[in-house]
Amino acid sequence: MHSKFPPLISVIGSDGSGKSTVCEHLISCLEKYGPAAQVHLGKQAGNVERAVVKLPFMGRILRKSIDKNKTKVAKSHPSALPALVIMSFVVRRLLRFRRMLALRKRGFIILSDRFPQVQFPGAYDGMLLPPSVPGNRFVTWLAGRERAAFYWMATQKPDLVIKLNVDLDVACARKPDHERESLARKIAITPKLTFEGAKIIDLDANKPLDEVLRAAEEAVTNFMETRGYHYIDEGKSVATS
Repeated sequence: MHSKFPPLISVIGSDGSGKSTVCEHLISCLEKYGPAAQVHLGKQAGNVERAVVKLPFMGRILRKSIDKNKTKVAKSHPSALPALVIMSFVVRRLLRFRRMLALRKRGFIILSDRFPQVQFPGAYDGMLLPPSVPGNRFVTWLAGRERAAFYWMATQKPDLVIKLNVDLDVACARKPDHERESLARKIAITPKLTFEGAKIIDLDANKPLDEVLRAAEEAVTNFMETRGYHYIDEGKSVATS
């Protein structure tokens, strides 16, 4: 049974798998079927961190502070400050997610770069705060709000997931400013993500870019056809079923 709203298609994969490039190509493909919008549903915390640590004079100090807070979260005993920082990104993501749903209700086909998941807390666009922090009711309360937000977003599962699978060496070569250990963890998790039973198309992102783009476009074209969509000229979304 199809949703009464236009399709929601997500592209997921480790950094270095080519998500941004694939999304740029697919949005132009989807616009042939009607109004379409591209959204980013990740934390984008890594981008903020990499920009911050490059600041003159303060970059080194801020890096130490960020690394210290990362360690606290990783040890499952975050204090109020890092927990509040994490929640600020959750709120930011929720706002973007709600805007995405509003666009979909207005008749836009949605293409998302990343999608929230609850299978693997602590990684890969998932929850970061532990379920409970002994002796810190405030952080435990924040963790509850984070979990509620993620489980709600996860229930709005995509209609189609384009999963880009890439080898570690390839990802590291494409993203030399990323930590190898972090990339390795994401790459290991990628094949295990199910997105609440969404339809998934696995693509080999190690192949030359033009081959990956063709495969992604073919997957989306076949999917849109199964949903009854066909190319249009007037700029209005059309489905025949």
